[in-house]
Amino acid sequence: MPEIVKQFPIEKEYEKNKSITADDINKLREWLMTQKHLPGEHLSDLDLAIVFHCCDNSSEVSKQVLDLHYTLRTLFTTFFKDRIVDLKLEGALYNVLIAPLPTPTVQGYRAMYLRLLDPDSRNFNFPVTAKAMMMVFDLWQYQEGTWPGFILMIDMDQSTLGHVAKLDLMSLKQVLYFLQEAMLIRLKGVHFLNAPYFMDKVMMLIKPFIKKALMDIIHIHQPKSEELYDFVPKKAFPKEEGGEHKDHNTMRDETIDLLKTNTQFFKEESLRRVNEALRAGGKKTVEDLFGIQGSFKKLDID
Repeated sequence: MPEIVKQFPIEKEYEKNKSITADDINKLREWLMTQKHLPGEHLSDLDLAIVFHCCDNSSEVSKQVLDLHYTLRTLFTTFFKDRIVDLKLEGALYNVLIAPLPTPTVQGYRAMYLRLLDPDSRNFNFPVTAKAMMMVFDLWQYQEGTWPGFILMIDMDQSTLGHVAKLDLMSLKQVLYFLQEAMLIRLKGVHFLNAPYFMDKVMMLIKPFIKKALMDIIHIHQPKSEELYDFVPKKAFPKEEGGEHKDHNTMRDETIDLLKTNTQFFKEESLRRVNEALRAGGKKTVEDLFGIQGSFKKLDID
């Protein structure tokens, strides 16, 4: 039975990142308490350290990203409301493997591996899959704290045009917006593995929603290509991909059990939302946010 996940201690975070000090976090906390619409009383020092780290230790950028991050968690209800393992979410986890890999990349980054387990596109639900991915990610980051970088790997070997047709455009736009503007990571790369013949159609679909900075760190790997192992050691992958990690079904079952065991974490996380009625200057809407030009948070290009 999986254990209840414990939060990574802030003291160890300071040891891990010598450039972040308690004084930095205290100053961010002081500002946060002046922002009545933000859920400051529900944010730990680790939460603030993660924001500060992903914003390259910039106080001003941290303030902007912190506000946007929790605003999006409030407005993007498709992904961040009712975060429980119900039949729909469990079905998505049976359909798509969402696996944080235990072995860091060659450069010491953490990597998440996603792949279809069920090739039947009729069973694919993109919004619920994205919701599940965010849940797995949140629990993982809560347990490990900051990472020097993050890699997302999407294995396309079971994908069909039927799956592409089921990519709800609003959900896709929101996921990509959150990934680029407000996800609390230093994103170092997005890798598409076993690219299918219709990969150009996938790129045409997502291109209107991504900025040049993200486009520059997208890597497309052809079937049987071993280029990926320049980034991520082969041993990190599941057994079915020739790696030394667990098999797909074991990883799937462990992920489902982990989420079910940690329901209290998601209950507490649901309190970290914005009260728009208290926001100085008026409420924010999804339309307002998608109209924002420019970016607070920069992506890293290696």
